[in-house]
Amino acid sequence: MNTSFEFFPPKTDLGKEKLLKITKKLSSFSPEYFSVTFGAGGSTREGTLETCILIKDTGAQACPHLSGIGASKELIKEILSQYRVNGFKKIVALRGDLPSGIGGFGDFPYALDLIKFVKTIEEDFSIEIAAYPEIHPDAESENSDFKNFLDKVNAGADGAITQFFFEESAYYDFMEKCEKEKVSIPITPGIMPIHDFEALIRMATNCSANVPQWLKEGMEQYSNSNDQVKYGIEVVIDLCEKLLKCGAPGIHFYTVNREEPTSLIIKNLDLN
Repeated sequence: MNTSFEFFPPKTDLGKEKLLKITKKLSSFSPEYFSVTFGAGGSTREGTLETCILIKDTGAQACPHLSGIGASKELIKEILSQYRVNGFKKIVALRGDLPSGIGGFGDFPYALDLIKFVKTIEEDFSIEIAAYPEIHPDAESENSDFKNFLDKVNAGADGAITQFFFEESAYYDFMEKCEKEKVSIPITPGIMPIHDFEALIRMATNCSANVPQWLKEGMEQYSNSNDQVKYGIEVVIDLCEKLLKCGAPGIHFYTVNREEPTSLIIKNLDLN
């Protein structure tokens, strides 16, 4: 099974030490890469680069995110140059979130603008893009959202990672649409292991990811957080197995900088 893991840049020295330990442990699964988020408006861009270098120094492959919102062409050129100099040729190109206090969208109001620009100045970068099986929260409609995805693919994307979801039908339906449009790039499901259900609900609300009623009711059966985590592990294992059996190219885990329950989920997947 192809795996990849997502981190966010730690803010403290203790956080960096912890992340290095997690990287070494998760490396036992031979992941394709570890991606590192960029922060709203590029607010963590120095941390993104530093974290990628830390990961690279362990012998693992690092893949920095790059968001265009609020950025100038000059700034993006500078960041891409830093990525290239440090040997990072795979990036995740996103629109990104507009942080409070920034009044404009910069030169890249959409991810499509950023992808076209990267392809113009750095042809040999491999670009991963975001896919939204349950529709981007800012999209006008399902059709406009899917058209935007197709535009990003046609602009030169090499692969896609989905927003997290909990019902396999969301991925199946999205892949059916992709097959009709002859989309050939690999589309990897992004999976969120459940560490804390209340925190998950907040994250899902922020990005318009659906937390189905059956999952909420399943969690409500347990008053103990450890039991909720165990139930969540079972749910995610079942989801991953269904996705892989239907032909998903791998799984991208949103780890929120934790080893567990991601490690346990992978170890318990029945891949036969």
